[in-house]
Amino acid sequence: MPIESDLVLYGTDGCHLCEEAGELLAGLGVVATAVDILGDDHLLQRYGLRIPVLRDGAGRELDWPFDAAAARRFLGHD
Repeated sequence: MPIESDLVLYGTDGCHLCEEAGELLAGLGVVATAVDILGDDHLLQRYGLRIPVLRDGAGRELDWPFDAAAARRFLGHD
């Protein structure tokens, strides 16, 4: 069962770190909507050097690198 449904994972297609972050979240049972920043100039400017970035519905952000423990703390499931 998914832990969260209002999460967004900002990244780009072909980004191995973004894929790694997605796999880490999936391994925790966390559902995050993947958003490719290349299609939006604002997102590219904001996240281009920081991806992957996990953002919750409250606007908090967790920048890479993060591990399972950091993701759980971010989600309040530690």
